[in-house]
Amino acid sequence: MIINNIEIGKNVDIDISTSINNIKIYDNVKISKNCSIFGSEDNTLEIHSNTYIGMNCFINGYSNKVIIMNNVSIAQNVCIMSDSGPNASELMQNFYPIEKASIYIGEHSWLGVNSVILPGVTLGKFCVVAANSLVKDSFDDYSVVAGNPAKLIKKLK
Repeated sequence: MIINNIEIGKNVDIDISTSINNIKIYDNVKISKNCSIFGSEDNTLEIHSNTYIGMNCFINGYSNKVIIMNNVSIAQNVCIMSDSGPNASELMQNFYPIEKASIYIGEHSWLGVNSVILPGVTLGKFCVVAANSLVKDSFDDYSVVAGNPAKLIKKLK
């Protein structure tokens, strides 16, 4: 593994089994076991202060920017992808073209267990994504979303 372009703030706890690359991690972040979190030389992935990332999360910021703001809580087995399938064959891409777009998770948001965030999604501040949800659209501040695909359930404020 090539370790490159890594900036880590104060009081950051990253489990030894987790893999990171091309990333900027701010202060007071905890990343649990068996996570794979990476950007690229062109797209440094950002995890801002006081954020928690649970076990077995996959956060792919290789193709486009992924920004996770302050005080975000990400449960276990969450998948955040800035592209939809970089290894798909050219023939398969005729049917399902690869989507590439940035992702932004607003401050104080909460992503439930087994949720998936697809390319191009922006979640405003204080958003809640219910467990097992597939988020393919963006949602405003204070949104509670659930389902496959995720739909607005209610507003917190």
